[in-house]
Amino acid sequence: MKPAPFRYLRASTVEEALEALREPDAKALAGGQNLLTLMNMRLARPGLVVDLGGLDELRRSFEDDGQMILGALMTHRELLEHPELGARHPVLAEMVSHIGHPAIRNRGTLGGALAHADPAGELPSAMVLLGALVHVDSIERGRRTVPAEEFFEAHYETVLEPDELITWITVPDRGPRTGWGFVEHAPRHGDYAIAGAAVHLSTGADGRVLTLRASMLNAGETPVLIQAGGEDLPIGDDWEPWAREVTADLEPGAEDVDYVRAVAAAALAEAAAQASGRVRAEKEQR
Repeated sequence: MKPAPFRYLRASTVEEALEALREPDAKALAGGQNLLTLMNMRLARPGLVVDLGGLDELRRSFEDDGQMILGALMTHRELLEHPELGARHPVLAEMVSHIGHPAIRNRGTLGGALAHADPAGELPSAMVLLGALVHVDSIERGRRTVPAEEFFEAHYETVLEPDELITWITVPDRGPRTGWGFVEHAPRHGDYAIAGAAVHLSTGADGRVLTLRASMLNAGETPVLIQAGGEDLPIGDDWEPWAREVTADLEPGAEDVDYVRAVAAAALAEAAAQASGRVRAEKEQR
């Protein structure tokens, strides 16, 4: 099929894009892989498509007081190959490497992935794991900042208003003695995940795990955030009983819920083991 008739505007500034998005039937176009597919199937019928491809100002990234500020139009490939970002947040690069294939990573954008809000998507879960802040702008309300864990509301739904645009994402640095892990189970590399887990955990000087933060892929209507600390965490490397317990109430949107829960628990246990192993390895290197 072909899309229904629409008007087209290639915005030259963020202000021009925001002004255009005030029209009630306008949609922003970033990488285009989701919107254009929906338009071709006539599941989306915007009257005005606002192309953001010319907004080079939103392709930048920079460091600011212990945080990375990422432009919403940075592509998946740019995130994957960014040397400073990879050094500060290696879990992000690992998660991005599981997104589709090179042709997809060349066009897909960070802001587009967050606005699409696919609970099986790696970038929404990555931003929740990292405690990122999503900055959105509009003409009427100016800028507001939303924590990533509050940004996603349901399958393909966010707190974005129709006239708002994601502009920047702030990613705080991880603390000292923090390990990371990521495990995704999919039919093939690049396919949508059956389930997955990304983990950050922090340890004390004695090596004992103090806190754990995890984000689960495809385990609910949004990325599922799991936080635990102190006596709630296991001692040693056997994470499987704990992982089965904390994933027992997950409500994935799947026909075989029990199977997906089991896959999610296995992914979480393995990711946590990876994270604790990395902390030990870094300690030994020091």
